[in-house]
Amino acid sequence: MKPLLKKAAARLAHRLLGTSFAKAEGDKAFALVRFTRPDGSFDYDRYKAAQVEANKRKIDNVWVLEPNIAYLCDYIKSHLGQPKFGLCHGTRRGDEQAWFRKYLGCEVIGTEISDTATQFPNTIQWDFHDVKPEWVNAVDFIYSNAFDHSYDPEACLNAWMSCIRLGGLCILEHTSRHGPRRVTETDPFGAELVVMPYLIATWGKGRYAVREILPGPERSRKLSYLNFIVISRF
Repeated sequence: MKPLLKKAAARLAHRLLGTSFAKAEGDKAFALVRFTRPDGSFDYDRYKAAQVEANKRKIDNVWVLEPNIAYLCDYIKSHLGQPKFGLCHGTRRGDEQAWFRKYLGCEVIGTEISDTATQFPNTIQWDFHDVKPEWVNAVDFIYSNAFDHSYDPEACLNAWMSCIRLGGLCILEHTSRHGPRRVTETDPFGAELVVMPYLIATWGKGRYAVREILPGPERSRKLSYLNFIVISRF
């Protein structure tokens, strides 16, 4: 454990976006695929095309589990009381927002970058790196199991946390499939679970940090672990 933490701390002396790995090898604690044109500029069209293609190819796949959402709803109510508004990012078929609405009895909408978003209730077509003005400081909680789909995880998390009201929560699902060796153009960011609190603290710069890491009550047999990283805004 100590050698890994030491290496992770050393890496955090550099900005995450200063690194670029097509795939992680050896003991790399995180990896990020960069979408660049030959001139070095950001190729957003390439990123979006990869996300939309994967969405349509996997449209019938559902990874989120209702018992886990029910568990998170109990956690949210125990820490926030009765929430009024939540966001779920990268929801594909929209099951998570449906279950949050069911168990919390509040307004919850999902975002999805693909044009398939219009096929599912309470889902808007939206790039989750962007923020609607009405969301700023107005969201009780955010949930996502798609943080690994971000092309810029630091900017992405900062955008999400700008929406969270003071005392609110952002919950990231992190599984054994979210590690650095799993990165692709579809899932461009990967990090070991043990490194995530360091990255989040570095990105937060005192504005937010990991509150706790919760083990998921249920997981697919394909996963060796499923956890929820709970982030609080100060």
